[in-house]
Amino acid sequence: MSKTEITGIAPFFIVKNVTATLHFYRDQLGFDITFQGPGDDNIFFGIVQRGAAMFIFKDIGVDPVPNCTRDIKKGIARWDAYLNVPDPDALAEEFASRNLAFFTTIRENENGDDGLRGFEIRDIDGYILFFGRTENS
Repeated sequence: MSKTEITGIAPFFIVKNVTATLHFYRDQLGFDITFQGPGDDNIFFGIVQRGAAMFIFKDIGVDPVPNCTRDIKKGIARWDAYLNVPDPDALAEEFASRNLAFFTTIRENENGDDGLRGFEIRDIDGYILFFGRTENS
C-alpha cells in the first residue's frame, strides 16, 4: 500500500489573547491571518499561515504553558515548534528589519552539536519557535 501524502502540520497553542497573538504573528513574523472568530466581537480562536507553516491559537481562559517553562534539564527541550526554513540567514535579516527580538541568534546556534543552523524567537505568549534547517540541507 502506498502512503498518502501529508502536506502540513499546525501546532495548536493556548494563548492569553488571540487578537494580540494574531497581530504578533502577522506584524512581526510575516504570517497571514487566515481565520479569527467566531465573530468580530468575540475572537477566541485564530489561524495564521505563511507558506506551508500554520499555527492555530485559542484562548480558553488558562495561562499558556510553553515548554521552556517546564522543569526539564536546563532548557534542552525548550522549543514549542520547529519551522523548516531553507535560508534561515535571510529570514533572520527579514525579522531583524522589523526590530524583532531574537531569543537566540544564528551565531549562537552555529556551534551546537545538533547539526542545525537557525535561530529562536519567543512569541508574546512565551512559546519558543526555532526557524532553521539541518546543516546538510
